Amino acid sequence: MNRENWDDLRYVLAVAEAGSVSGAARKLGVNHATVLRRIAGFEERHGGELFNRTATGYQIPPDKLRVIDAAREVMNAVETVDRLLKGATTEVSGVVRVTSTDSLCQFLLPDVVAGIMADAPGLRIELYSTNAHLDLSRLHADISVRPTQKLPDDLVGEPAGRLDFATYAPRGLPDAAWLGMRGPLGRSAIADWVIARSGDAVSGAGADSFPVLRELVARGLGRSVLPVCVGQGDARIEQVDPAPDPMSVPIWVASHADLADVPRLRVLRMKLAQALRDKTT
Repeated sequence: MNRENWDDLRYVLAVAEAGSVSGAARKLGVNHATVLRRIAGFEERHGGELFNRTATGYQIPPDKLRVIDAAREVMNAVETVDRLLKGATTEVSGVVRVTSTDSLCQFLLPDVVAGIMADAPGLRIELYSTNAHLDLSRLHADISVRPTQKLPDDLVGEPAGRLDFATYAPRGLPDAAWLGMRGPLGRSAIADWVIARSGDAVSGAGADSFPVLRELVARGLGRSVLPVCVGQGDARIEQVDPAPDPMSVPIWVASHADLADVPRLRVLRMKLAQALRDKTT
């Protein structure tokens, strides 16, 4: 591979991570036309299109995921050589995108990520908070941290403790009406449990986020089931009966099956899983 091809990998990775040519151009500090030219040249030299061009941006087909991760490995190797020449070593390096729910991103993962990155100077973890289940085959993220009873068939991962739940009400109002669960939360087993018990006593308020539901509870608008990590320690609310059954859901740390054996992702999944087990068990 000549120097020009080598340098083209930076453009390929920038488009893959940004999801668009304009985003990649901003990241690299170049103009739109330069990114287009570099991507077109890379695809021409390697015999076919690497990206699917869609109305919403540039996407990676599942059969090209390994190409992108191989490009990442090359760039990581270059960065590793630089660190070694400067006398630094690290077990895991490079940028890794981790997606999780807003509850885990706010209340558990920041401490976990800080601890892992403190021991790996070359590692950069980007957290993406969403309650939707993203399609990892489209390169939304490298690793997903999700509370779920069972992983989808296209994901491979490790169990990482359990997310415990309890019912919380405004302090002094244990029989407040139930708050509604919306969006992805409204399709969860916890929401089914609430609906089965609420009858006509559902409050007019609701949300698609446990942290937001906590704030609604704190303002006296109703009671809600919350992850214990979200509700505990908040003096404005109190834990009340009844509690949902089951009271906990497994947490999984997973990658798309096509990337499950990539060494740095496998190592980081194990580190994340162990750190989460330490915090939740």
